[in-house]
Amino acid sequence: MFNHFPNQHKGSLLAFIGVMFITPDSLFIRLSNLDTWGLLFYRGAIPFVVVLIGLVLFYRSNFFIALLKIGYPGIFYVISFSVCNITFIVSIQNTNVANTLIMVAMAPMLSAILASIFLKEPTKKETWIAIFITFFSVTFIFYDSIKLGNIIGDVFGFITALGLAINANLARFAKDRDLIPSAVIGKLVVAIFAFFFVDNIDLLGNDLIIVPLMCIMCVAIPFVLVTIAPRFISAPEVNLFFLLEVILGPIWVWLIIHEQPSLQTIIGGLIIIITIALHSFIALKKTQIKIN
Repeated sequence: MFNHFPNQHKGSLLAFIGVMFITPDSLFIRLSNLDTWGLLFYRGAIPFVVVLIGLVLFYRSNFFIALLKIGYPGIFYVISFSVCNITFIVSIQNTNVANTLIMVAMAPMLSAILASIFLKEPTKKETWIAIFITFFSVTFIFYDSIKLGNIIGDVFGFITALGLAINANLARFAKDRDLIPSAVIGKLVVAIFAFFFVDNIDLLGNDLIIVPLMCIMCVAIPFVLVTIAPRFISAPEVNLFFLLEVILGPIWVWLIIHEQPSLQTIIGGLIIIITIALHSFIALKKTQIKIN
């Protein structure tokens, strides 16, 4: 039945389902009793195994060929992807969930800056306006976090966004290569790296359910769906769906454990969300006009 859907419907459905699976991720991180390194170990190991099985079934005898074809862009992707996974968890555990997700939402803007510098892609006027507004809003949030003592978590959230932007540019630079195996290797690297620092990886009590559920539902499945979605719809459309995580992620945390962001975070976050939504919508409209 899915094959009979238009590409627009396929891509939108995949992106929507993928992002909806991601939205409770921050809540599960909060509910887990594992320390940072234990959490990172499982968030690397379990998705690695799940997605690796999927890739082996998909590529079959060509799996190792696909692995070798990632080249040096794929190696850099592994490094950047691994760093992103680590800094995201560190950020969540050192600031409000809303702050982390707002920082991560800046990835498209950072990606545009890096593309103009390294890929020599011209940045449009409306993109520069959006970049200026988002950075002004982030400065506003940073100032509030310094007063609250959450600045470390915000900085790591910003580093996560920067890493995601680097990944996007690497994928664009190496668009003739399949970098999905690189992301899978990145998960393995995270698990191995975390293993050397973890004190205890025993899953006890609620963690027996929360951690595997989080790793499969919020990490492995969305990874596959969101990777496939851009084959059917444009990047601006996918970015619009990711704003759901920025909105719903803090709501889940607020409803279950009553973690409320500061007024400055709410104001700055709303400005960033609206700016990115408008920018993505304008880019989407221009893409549709070109196609038509």
